[in-house]
Amino acid sequence: MMRIDVLTLFPEMFDGVFGASILGKAKDKGIVSLEAINFRDYSNNKHNTVDDYPYGGGGGMVLKAEPVFAAVEDLMAKKESEARPRVILMCPQGESFTQKKAEELAKEEHLVLICGHYEGYDERIREYLVTDELSIGDYVLTGGEIPAMTVIDSVVRLLPGVLGNESSAVTDSYSTGLLEYPHYTRPAVFRDWQVPEVLISGNHAKIDAWRREQSLLRTLKRRPDLLEKAKLTDKERKWLASQE
Repeated sequence: MMRIDVLTLFPEMFDGVFGASILGKAKDKGIVSLEAINFRDYSNNKHNTVDDYPYGGGGGMVLKAEPVFAAVEDLMAKKESEARPRVILMCPQGESFTQKKAEELAKEEHLVLICGHYEGYDERIREYLVTDELSIGDYVLTGGEIPAMTVIDSVVRLLPGVLGNESSAVTDSYSTGLLEYPHYTRPAVFRDWQVPEVLISGNHAKIDAWRREQSLLRTLKRRPDLLEKAKLTDKERKWLASQE
């Protein structure tokens, strides 16, 4: 079972997320353990404060190192395996979160995600506690909770037994390095719009070829930057060049 712990000042934000849809089912099946922990409980002062003014002056408040370190160390003391958890700081300065990173994290036994607030973190948290810093985009949110939910959802759906169709995660956009091909379902004709004939032909070789072509074409039009690292044949590269 994978274990995921989230350190947050607002654990109630995760109640619905952890109990619904794919995450809820994965938790019920015993595939993953999900827990949101209020690191304010680890404050070492009578007022339970977790932030303070920055040295050197400046606007905003900074998250203190003590409660965050204490919370992570308590989790590590309670762990069942000898493996050290990946401790992930949700931060706009971090590495851009990608499908490749999700696949990497899905192989871990234990993840700890730290959600920040205020102006930032005491730098010693970055230097001496965390193993990864992740960002879900080039913008700033009020806290790390929503980014943490994004990372958790992306990682958990990759775990064996979570999705009903194990091939779904493999063919998703970005898993292959390309955007996914278009999908259609019944009826075959809707408001005079016809499903591509090849998809109802029963010829799986032609269907696979069509899907690959559509995936390449969609990536070319919407995310051409992905093609630079994609594994393409010479024939596919020539075909793409002819579409530009």
